[in-house]
Amino acid sequence: MTDLCHTQSLISIDQALKNISSALSTLTGDEMLSLHTAKDRVLSVGCTAPIDLPTFANSAMDGYAFNSADIQSSDFDLLQIGISWAGRPFKKTLKRGQCVRIFTGAVLPNGADSVIMQEQVEISDVTIHFPTNTQAQQHTRSVGEDVRQHDCLLPAGKQLTAIDLGLLASAGIYQVQVKRKIRIAFFSTGDELRPVGSQLSEGQIYDSNRYTLAALLDNPCYQVSDLGVVADNKAMISQCLSQAAQSHDVVITSGGASVGDADYIKQILDEIGQVALWKLAIKPGKPLAFGHIQGCYFFGLPGNPISVLATFQQIVTPALRQLSGLTNNTPIRFQAICNSNLYKQAGRQEFQRGVLSQTDAGEFEVISAGKQGSNILSASSRANCYIILAQAQGDVIPGESVLVEPFNLFL
Repeated sequence: MTDLCHTQSLISIDQALKNISSALSTLTGDEMLSLHTAKDRVLSVGCTAPIDLPTFANSAMDGYAFNSADIQSSDFDLLQIGISWAGRPFKKTLKRGQCVRIFTGAVLPNGADSVIMQEQVEISDVTIHFPTNTQAQQHTRSVGEDVRQHDCLLPAGKQLTAIDLGLLASAGIYQVQVKRKIRIAFFSTGDELRPVGSQLSEGQIYDSNRYTLAALLDNPCYQVSDLGVVADNKAMISQCLSQAAQSHDVVITSGGASVGDADYIKQILDEIGQVALWKLAIKPGKPLAFGHIQGCYFFGLPGNPISVLATFQQIVTPALRQLSGLTNNTPIRFQAICNSNLYKQAGRQEFQRGVLSQTDAGEFEVISAGKQGSNILSASSRANCYIILAQAQGDVIPGESVLVEPFNLFL
């Protein structure tokens, strides 16, 4: 793995993502889950339809089932001879001149090929009066209209949604084979970090990054271990990394990924693993370490809170999705009109935090969420998107079109 830490050049985020993607392999291992516990998990084996859906021809409306051969050029009457209920079919065969009261989802009787809505007819005891221009073969659902037996219901690599679970259940499938969870450990580094709830001395700060990372890693596909805070001590960090690598697939750290005297991550991973320390052409989040320790992938994120957020969302999230077996790892981006002054120097691609909205006319607009420093958490709390400014781009004035990326949407 190329070590770029001592070069003066910055690499683009696209190049970093390509480097990381080519180094990753989808994790092996599956588990069988019931539909009750399978939401948001990733299928490791595709699901094939064991039956047709629907399995029988049925009505899409409450109304009257009849044979289209009875339709006349003007209004006409048919004799109602029974009722087809949902779950209690009408057993006889319709003859010419007859109809059956039918409810949504009920079996279409033999001899019937059409349904008229109940609101369109007039009823006189068992005589049903049909209007002129009654339509043939309307409001019915045919066998296999949705899915044919042996069709692929869901492919491998599909992350199961609520409607996916409903589709599987409708076909009688009650358990699925999914990718096992990714085992992820994370911890913060830094002598200045103190736990929330303790007293701060001069120069100390509360460890916010672990709370951010814990929330970002709250995913049914992940099994997460919070290893706490490790002081800026090379031996302690080395021991923590080595132990975590033995029982996890991924280790993520915040802080220590720079080149300061107390930033030990690069030194340690040169000794116990392989690592590249890149200087990314992005803001926030310039320093990033990526590599592996004895088969365990490693991501070393910067220490500033917004740098942690940006590098996790832009780099770690696509990597974890790839490890999960997901292929839709491209975030949704589109143009919006910017209604704020944005300040930017050319040289790095910026992910400024913005507030995206939509006008009554359907146009997208965005404004800055506030100050853009890598320590400013409040602006990111207000934000619901990134405003992505190209590496060579300068300032933006109100009325210009900018590229935006809503949080947590992927194609």
